[in-house]
Amino acid sequence: MLNQVVMVGRLTSDPEVEMSENGKRFTNVNLAVPRSYKNAEGEYDTDFIDCVLFDSLSINTTEYCKKGDLVGIKGRLQTNTYEVDGETKKKMSVIAEKVTFLSTAREREENSTKESDNDIEI
Repeated sequence: MLNQVVMVGRLTSDPEVEMSENGKRFTNVNLAVPRSYKNAEGEYDTDFIDCVLFDSLSINTTEYCKKGDLVGIKGRLQTNTYEVDGETKKKMSVIAEKVTFLSTAREREENSTKESDNDIEI
């Protein structure tokens, strides 16, 4: 059996480290992943996927990434159940095992600075 997910998308908000009840660090992120085909209107739909990062993945992602950064996440799907007003609900999310920073805000800032340094007025 296999439970593996690999995706590349953009962070929809700045990641923040939180602490669980048992003292474990984690970060919830939402990843915007465009589909590889166009809809009836000729546009690409986007899926918004909840991901959970633990420990060093959580800390490093929070330190180096911001909203809009392109990241790759490899992990596994996990279903959690919870109750709302006596009704049992299910939520599926990706538990990250590896996060790859593909483009970060720092890189974009450095590139825009380099480009503006190279502008020559004649």
